[in-house]
Amino acid sequence: MITSKNGLSRRAFGPAAFVLFAAAVFLLPTLIKAQTYSSGQPVWPAFEGWEKNDDGSFNLVFGYMNDNWEEELNVPIGAENNIQPGGPDQGQPTHFQPRRNRFMFRIRVPKDFGQKELVWTLTTQGKAQKAFGSLRPDLLIENVDIMSEGGALGAGSSSPELRADKPPVIKLEGAKTRTAKVGQPLVLTTITTDDGIPRARPGSGNAQPAGRGRNPAMFPPYRVTVGKTLGLHTSWFVYRGSGRVTIDPDQVKAWEDTRNGANSPWAPYWIPPPFPADGKQTVQVSFDEPGTYMLCMRADDGALTSDEMVTVNVSR
Repeated sequence: MITSKNGLSRRAFGPAAFVLFAAAVFLLPTLIKAQTYSSGQPVWPAFEGWEKNDDGSFNLVFGYMNDNWEEELNVPIGAENNIQPGGPDQGQPTHFQPRRNRFMFRIRVPKDFGQKELVWTLTTQGKAQKAFGSLRPDLLIENVDIMSEGGALGAGSSSPELRADKPPVIKLEGAKTRTAKVGQPLVLTTITTDDGIPRARPGSGNAQPAGRGRNPAMFPPYRVTVGKTLGLHTSWFVYRGSGRVTIDPDQVKAWEDTRNGANSPWAPYWIPPPFPADGKQTVQVSFDEPGTYMLCMRADDGALTSDEMVTVNVSR
């Protein structure tokens, strides 16, 4: 959830203001492209909002924005990656994928948390950034907010079908802590089930409408917010660990890659891969360096997600 302290005026637009607004929308893709980077930029921690649990406790929900399109940064738990009070380790990632990664982890706090705060401090590229988690009333989030923020809903829209959606359920076969050796593939098997909501349907993501005789892949996104294709899919990715990890087969991206041709539900004209009828999927994971890794498997129906974690101790 991104909030602003600056309100918008209700004053009506005049003709000159309309022309300036139209020009800004037309130039938006160019302006965005001019301000993006492949590497060298920091990661910003983000407080997404809070959820209320059935027992009266709350979840403080965090994500992050990596300003890079390519560089993935590693920040171990400690002075440069800590959550206080009560930290430094409260389940946050240490491996940061490119670009926007929403709703990455939750910290459960008691029902008497009141007006306290949790502060996530993350230092990357020599810059310390902070995200402040609290129970501010305007930061309450529910499933419909998660769907909207992630791009499953258009701005200000909803539907009875999507409001009835439940997140997928993941069952990991075997232990949640494994051992492996450098260069020797580790087999991981999961079974994912879903309620079939929302129904899978091809989407154009952020694509510009093509029109007659126009190739849609040659035009930039036209939406100011992300758009997402609906349909059940899964993604394994590195949550913690600094060595190079190879996952076979290649995984759908769990981060918001909106570029044409990306294997990402936020990319134009992306189609979910066929999902096995029994929900069973197997991947092979190889590690280039020893160490302790945490891998996350995210099941995503296009609107809501579920995560399953596996810790792998890798030796030579």
